Amino acid sequence: MSARRSGFDLSFGFNPHKAGIIGLLKGLLFIFAVVVVVAGFAFLDGYVQKQAVPPSNEQRTIELAGPAPAWVSEEIKNRVYAAASTATSDQNQDEALAKSIQQNVRRLVPWLDDVRVQTTYAKIFISGHWRKPLAVVTAGKAKYYLDTDLIVLDYIPITNLSIVTVDGLEFDKPPALGQVWRGDDLAAALAVLSRLEKMDSAVTPNKPLLREIDKIDVSNFDGRKNKREPHITLLTKEGTEIIWGAEIGAWQRHLESPDDDKLAKLYTYYQQAGTLSGVKYINLRDPRQTIRLPIDKY
Repeated sequence: MSARRSGFDLSFGFNPHKAGIIGLLKGLLFIFAVVVVVAGFAFLDGYVQKQAVPPSNEQRTIELAGPAPAWVSEEIKNRVYAAASTATSDQNQDEALAKSIQQNVRRLVPWLDDVRVQTTYAKIFISGHWRKPLAVVTAGKAKYYLDTDLIVLDYIPITNLSIVTVDGLEFDKPPALGQVWRGDDLAAALAVLSRLEKMDSAVTPNKPLLREIDKIDVSNFDGRKNKREPHITLLTKEGTEIIWGAEIGAWQRHLESPDDDKLAKLYTYYQQAGTLSGVKYINLRDPRQTIRLPIDKY
């Protein structure tokens, strides 16, 4: 009995060949798992890199930075958007793209001056100084706006601004859009209108006097037709003639009222009468003349 117990097989059914196969399978599974993990990280890395590339201009939203003035129409805004959307950059880099947009807007949209562009991952912001039209000129069948700097703007109907027609100009051909319209007679007209606009802001902001002005006539600028006749006159929408006289700064040479006195006379009359209508003309150039109010007739 003791001999049989000492010969008992302690391997408990151990099979060396079977154990080798199991070890091999475990090794293969481990290698496969490592390959899968490495491939997964490579895929994720490629995905992240792909998503990190900034979207093209076509995929970004183009916006104006800050509110535009109330008179800026949707048509003018759309011209800015259209100019910006045509910009391209081969490298698709934000700096190059912003520069391309800036150049396009400057070239195609003279309404916006001092153009600045800021890009983010999903948006493009455009800002600048809006050129406000103050006068309109007709050349042949075309119309052009002018701002206080004599910059030519394309004609787009604007209903909520006081824009005055300039008559009597002498010129050969209008400049290109965005260029300065050089001409002493036009500069003289815009100088008067600019002074009126400033007076409106300071004295009559709720009821601007310019709303009643229809035209400014410079056909006799510097007395080129008749030295004795007024060089500059304005006409209201109701037909009242406002005799301004010589261009800004030339009053003394022509023995007229100083420019500030002309403005004071005109706005005193406007504030007291409430309108420029009711009289046939208002003479501002004679330093000895006091403007009669409509009530003075009674």
